[in-house]
Amino acid sequence: MTDIKQVQEEIIDEFTILEGDRESTIFYIMELGNKLSEYPEEARLDENLIKGCQSKVWLTTEEKEGKVIFKADSNTDITKGLISLLIRVLSDRNPKEIVDADLYFIEKIGMGNILGSQRSNGLVAMIKQMKLYALAYQSKLNV
Repeated sequence: MTDIKQVQEEIIDEFTILEGDRESTIFYIMELGNKLSEYPEEARLDENLIKGCQSKVWLTTEEKEGKVIFKADSNTDITKGLISLLIRVLSDRNPKEIVDADLYFIEKIGMGNILGSQRSNGLVAMIKQMKLYALAYQSKLNV
C-alpha cells in the first residue's frame, strides 16, 4: 500500500495535467466525487454531519485491523469531490498516520484559488473531523 505522501504526489500529478484551469479542475473534482462508494441511507443522520460545512457532509468511520476506514457523502458535487480526495489520502491508515498527516496536496493543486472562503472553511472542518476520529481511535487502540 502506498503511503500518504505517495498518494498526495499522485493527486498533485493528476491536477498538474489540468494546468490550473479553474473550470477543468472543478469538473474533475466533481467527477472524483461520483466515484465515492455508495453511502448508506441509514447513515445520513444529523450526528454524522460535519459541523462547519456550508454543504451537508456526512462522515462515518469504522476500524478494521487497526486501520481507520472513512465513508462519506455530500449533497453537493464539489464538496463530495473534496471529501473523496481526503478519503483517498486518509482512509485505510492507522490512526497515528492520519493524526500526523501533513496534507500539503491541497495547496499544491491550487484549492485556495478555486474554493471560496466558505468551501475552504468546510474543507478545514472535514480535515479536522477526520483527524478527530483518528485521534479517538488512537486513544482507544492505544497506538
